Amino acid sequence: MAQPAALGRRGTPRVLKRSQRQTITFFMFIAPWLIGLVCLGIIPLVVGFLSSLTNYDGLGLDRLRFVGMENYARAFSDQDVGFSIKRTLVWGALNVPLYLIISFSLALMLNQAIKGRGFFRTVFYLPSIVPLSAALIAWKVILDKNVGLLNALIDKFRPGTAIGWLSDYSLQGMAAISIWAGLGVGMVIFLAALQGIPDELIEAARIDGASSFRVMLHITLPLLTPVIFLQLVMGLINSFQQLNLPLLLTQIGLTSQGAVPPRPIYLYMIHTYEQIFTKRLYGYGNALLWMLFVAVLLLTGIVFWTQRYWVYTEQPGEGGQR
Repeated sequence: MAQPAALGRRGTPRVLKRSQRQTITFFMFIAPWLIGLVCLGIIPLVVGFLSSLTNYDGLGLDRLRFVGMENYARAFSDQDVGFSIKRTLVWGALNVPLYLIISFSLALMLNQAIKGRGFFRTVFYLPSIVPLSAALIAWKVILDKNVGLLNALIDKFRPGTAIGWLSDYSLQGMAAISIWAGLGVGMVIFLAALQGIPDELIEAARIDGASSFRVMLHITLPLLTPVIFLQLVMGLINSFQQLNLPLLLTQIGLTSQGAVPPRPIYLYMIHTYEQIFTKRLYGYGNALLWMLFVAVLLLTGIVFWTQRYWVYTEQPGEGGQR
């Protein structure tokens, strides 16, 4: 096979070294990903930030002008921004802990040697692969205020009761749908972590007389803290970025509130969506997105800082437990 060659100073072919050939091959293999990162990642980020400093409305460049930090200052005086932030924080405080607790509990139960556990693992994972729009239509059959199965069941005990799960209690109803849809993924991650715990540690603890509760408290949970930390970070990020669920709840007609989601589920991303795609305030909407990016970055940094106090690691000098 002919060796790659280059011309030397006198025009004579020069054979490339092995390390040089490996470097060229490496960059050839990552070139598609690198081009995609630059064209679909870095460039849109830069353009989005630059547009957040303008009054761009998406209609043309003839009226485009530089406004500096005016869009960011406007966000701090926008009452809807403050309201949507509060609803997003409430949404995260309700959704993330329940998601962690329920997915961990399911993984703990399905990690036991019970009959048919493979079947139950499949059943609990199936909602994760169901399209969201189809899942919402199915949940409407359950949570609808007038003809829902849940209200029909409640009516058997309290006749005349019609609870608006997707209007009056839309945040709780949305949390139930969100947890149901993502429960399978969290369960599988916790299940994999549970199966990675050495059996020798649990057997040694039981020989020493430790109860199941103490084994859970002093062995299982500490060894699962890295996975809990991962799930916590991803849950927080997803909570702040939640858009599809409240938007589809409204567009499919589950909330009976017209085109705008009801106030209990008027999250930060919904407000941003309204500014960009309804009011065509692209500059202001991009400013809101960059503020969200900074807020999520700071919150994630705080969570990473706290891991030294509660996340188990075998590295000396790191983690809350050693």
